[in-house]
Amino acid sequence: MSKVPFYIDGEKYFAEAGQNLIEAAEKLGVFIPSLCHYPHIDPPLATCRACTVNIDGQPRAGCLCKIKEGLMVEFDTPDLRDNRKAVIEMMFAEGNHFCPACEKSGDCDLQHLGYKTGITATRFPHLFIDRVMDFNPKRIVIEPSRCIKCQRCVEEVLSVDGKKVFSFKNRGNEMLVSVDYAEEAKLTEEEALRAMHICPVGAIMVRGKSLARPFGHRKYDDEESSDLIPISQAPSIKTSGGKKTVATTSLAGCFGCHMSMLDLDLGILDLIEVVEFNKSPLNDIKNFTQRCDIGLIEGGCCNSENVEVLKKFREMCDILVSIGECAIYGGLPAMRNTIPLIECLEESYINSLTSENNENIIPAHEDLPKILDQVYSCHEIVKIDYWIPGCPPSAEHIWKVVKNLLFQQDYSVLYPEFKYD
Repeated sequence: MSKVPFYIDGEKYFAEAGQNLIEAAEKLGVFIPSLCHYPHIDPPLATCRACTVNIDGQPRAGCLCKIKEGLMVEFDTPDLRDNRKAVIEMMFAEGNHFCPACEKSGDCDLQHLGYKTGITATRFPHLFIDRVMDFNPKRIVIEPSRCIKCQRCVEEVLSVDGKKVFSFKNRGNEMLVSVDYAEEAKLTEEEALRAMHICPVGAIMVRGKSLARPFGHRKYDDEESSDLIPISQAPSIKTSGGKKTVATTSLAGCFGCHMSMLDLDLGILDLIEVVEFNKSPLNDIKNFTQRCDIGLIEGGCCNSENVEVLKKFREMCDILVSIGECAIYGGLPAMRNTIPLIECLEESYINSLTSENNENIIPAHEDLPKILDQVYSCHEIVKIDYWIPGCPPSAEHIWKVVKNLLFQQDYSVLYPEFKYD
């Protein structure tokens, strides 16, 4: 078949007429993101809309478009970039995608697109929906809170009889992927593993088979390692003479982000030449002694004391930065958000072993911080100026951001440095 000319963002390319736009662009070195597109499925699913482009001036799902002579494609425009980013952010917010605790982290297509589009925090509140898991299938378990309803498994996974193993049930927000128990039982182990890998996220799991692989061996650990992640700029502080002042604190987290800061190693000696720490566990100063140029917040808010400390930091710092997954969306502590608070407390204090005989009571005292109904991200409580994702983010990433904010030094983040896990 002869090749015909077409255009992406005004640049002329050649591809076979009738070829799928996403596949043609990929061969030409142009990456159009998609989560539902799969080469074997025709017609394309067009369920995720992460591939939205403008065709002859009109927005369309790129996976539905075929190459024709003179085709005009707009892909890399501010509006389209923001649209695609919003779609991916909504997928993170609507599902419980705890990257540090997910076996598919590093091999996840959704996570990969989050990195590619430079998502540090979503503009939408996380729903933390607790969807019931079905453990009846003999070999496969579906985690519905991760499922993005891309429909890949529904169309691509068939039993030996050619019947569908997966299907959709319910409608709208209640839609779930269900398993046909009889057809699922006919799958070989190899076919079940293929179903697990077809899923672009970690929603399909095979009993007894782990998805997890060591760092450095995962699909997206080193891929496109020279890519620069697009980073939106935060407001810089006003330049002035003398050392800049930094405050840090740890809220509902594990202190891992502070440990990552210390991983600067000898670089910390260069840091203290230009920066002094005010209120911080790094120097054990308990209270603010002056207003600070920048505040670094680790951890989310799970109790009244966390909220009080965070509000004080917002009051005393010109720029406030959320560091790590816990501060940005609640992180692992927020896994309790899918369970009513009273059930968490009863399981911890009423239905569990205790060091005191017959003392199965929920602690309550005026000196104890009041536990919140859920774990909140910092930007749900106060205005946050900048986000540094990771669990924890690398010392190099943190140091680049701090230098940018304090001294207006330009910086870029390489793909391997930009991680949610």
